[in-house]
Amino acid sequence: MPNLAKLPTWSDKTHIHAVIETPRGSRCKMDFDPKLRAFTLAKPLMAGLSYPYDWGFIPSTKAEDGDPLDVLVIHDAATYPGLVLCCKPIGVLEVLQTRKNGKERNDRVFAVPDRSPFEGDLQDVRRLPARAVEELEKFFEATDALEDKKLEFLGWHGPARAIKMIKRLSR
Repeated sequence: MPNLAKLPTWSDKTHIHAVIETPRGSRCKMDFDPKLRAFTLAKPLMAGLSYPYDWGFIPSTKAEDGDPLDVLVIHDAATYPGLVLCCKPIGVLEVLQTRKNGKERNDRVFAVPDRSPFEGDLQDVRRLPARAVEELEKFFEATDALEDKKLEFLGWHGPARAIKMIKRLSR
């Protein structure tokens, strides 16, 4: 298996690559381990909790936490770990994460696949219904509820901010 973390960030001028680690519906978080070039179990989720959309990373980026930039891909197709999707960034949720050893940013980019017939009209994450925004924030809090970290949501921003962030964090 190739080192998915080193794939190009951009597939063209407006689309990024998104590597799926954890498919929607999964009850555990998986991570790609670039040394093993395999997917590993990061943590099980709390009982009754599952990923609402595909979760993964944007290759050849490095976020403040040292990992590739996180991405949540909004679509309704069934996928699997290791699938690489060509996606359009539609926004970012800026997050400050606090642990015992300090604070760091752990932002989440939102994207839609370029060939997604239903979600293709979603151009800006800020246009999600208020209920969907609230549910996503509660999901992120719940995934870290049993760990020694606290999340502070700094704000939802549109595609321009997401693209600027991706370009800044590309290696």
